[in-house]
Amino acid sequence: MNNNSHYKGHCFCGEVEFTLSGNPEVMAYCHCDSCRQWSASPVSGFTLWKPENIQIIKGKEHIDGFTGNPLSNDETVVSNRAWCKKCGGHLYTDHPTMGLVDVPSAVIEDFIFTPGFHVHYQESVHPMKDGLPKLKDLPQEAGGTGEQLAE
Repeated sequence: MNNNSHYKGHCFCGEVEFTLSGNPEVMAYCHCDSCRQWSASPVSGFTLWKPENIQIIKGKEHIDGFTGNPLSNDETVVSNRAWCKKCGGHLYTDHPTMGLVDVPSAVIEDFIFTPGFHVHYQESVHPMKDGLPKLKDLPQEAGGTGEQLAE
């Protein structure tokens, strides 16, 4: 990918559209209970973007959200999850304490998802043997232990 990349994404019904410019800061898989509940899947493929790299271009009036992380006992963990009010389709999760926005890889058109590692692998319900590092929680630079688990 180059720094001039542009992508488009949308909710399930297409009433909300957004653009992404540049490249994500991180691409990885998350296995935590919160992401599994939110994505309704055994693992979540996420991309983290700088907030200035995402622009809502259509349907802003159809966006609703939820602030908080109901499955975390850590009150410093804040997630502003956004979805379309018309179809319920997921759009993004703003993580203000990280200064990044998580856009699910599945809602970005023509995007090649190339994850670099797994996070919160200790909570995994779907073990994956893909040769990527499996972190117990988060990388050290993101406030985790950086401890790796075996595949």
